[in-house]
Amino acid sequence: MARELSPRDIAVLKKVAPECEGLECAGSKAPYKSILPPLSNHYAKNEEDFRNRISALNKDDLEYLLSLIKTGEESLGCVQPHYMTIFIEMITEKLGQERAQEVMSVYAMWNEC
Repeated sequence: MARELSPRDIAVLKKVAPECEGLECAGSKAPYKSILPPLSNHYAKNEEDFRNRISALNKDDLEYLLSLIKTGEESLGCVQPHYMTIFIEMITEKLGQERAQEVMSVYAMWNEC
């Protein structure tokens, strides 16, 4: 479900990608409609960089992202599997296996870009 980023979304995006100045894809010039796809596709340089960036999120930030994922507002379709694995590991570590499984189920169901 396409959405316009809220102030909270922008704050979370800036927490994981402080160098983010504009809120649009450099290639398509389309506005960002999610947080994780631009992080994984435009800002993270590699898996370790992605892990470091995601580690900056606290439990409240992760809970917020999970609520958006569950409602379909946060797209996971363009997040590559190796980055998704790191995100799932972070969810497991900070919020538990059950919450991580919820995210994995959504990702498996909607894995399309």
